[in-house]
Amino acid sequence: MANGSQRQAAWEFFGTELKRRREEAGLTQVELGALVFVSGGYIGQFEQAIRKPQLDVAMRLDDVLQTDGIFERTWRKLIDDKRYADYFAKAAELEALATEISEFAPALVPGLLQTAAYARAVTIAMNPLAPDEYIEEKVSGRLERAKILKDATRPVYWAILHENTLRIPVGGHAVMAEQLEHIAALARERTVLVQVLPYSAGAYAIMTGDLRLMEFADAPPTAYTEAVYSGNLLDDPAVVKRAQASYDLIRAAALSPEASLALIESAAEDHRRCASTT
Repeated sequence: MANGSQRQAAWEFFGTELKRRREEAGLTQVELGALVFVSGGYIGQFEQAIRKPQLDVAMRLDDVLQTDGIFERTWRKLIDDKRYADYFAKAAELEALATEISEFAPALVPGLLQTAAYARAVTIAMNPLAPDEYIEEKVSGRLERAKILKDATRPVYWAILHENTLRIPVGGHAVMAEQLEHIAALARERTVLVQVLPYSAGAYAIMTGDLRLMEFADAPPTAYTEAVYSGNLLDDPAVVKRAQASYDLIRAAALSPEASLALIESAAEDHRRCASTT
């Protein structure tokens, strides 16, 4: 499988080829965008390999530009990424296109916030007999996803973490301290918004699993829920509205961002202290 730099180079080829074909057709970015139902700005971002199109957009590009399926074939080759579970691949694709992402995590630090050591510990726990190559492939995929938080076009990212995620020593206390310090740094840099739902909140909405809400510039919002070895993308407007309402209830019960940051840093200190005494 291609590494991250090779994959990025391939997406850059996709963008260069898109620009060449568009110009040959005598279309501006705005005109082509109108024909494939996205904005001209999105076409520009596809051409610069800043964003990746969805499969249906790639297929419409082929149809409008009469390219004999080159964009669909390239998309399928690049998106067939075994670093992600099959049920999550579509969500990962949408994640890269979102303008706003809101997550609730009841026990596990969300992938976009994970450090390499934390991601490795989680992957090994789920695959204790897997070879190192498999583990590192999964970790690489997790870290590459997180790059969207550093992009110039990064989405607004809001995460609500149940206090469980701060207390469970995934990978040991040293790994957990590093992980929480990483989250705190992102919050202090104002790269992400983070709140903590404390144990004292008691029962809360969506106690059955995690939830991710994604909003887009040119498409309706989507919700994603995940359970054991399965995930569900929900795009029915009524269902997404209910999911948003549940998320709002959790947000209302969570600590303020300032109090949440203080709790995250306190938990990091607790883990660091435990690491130093073991």
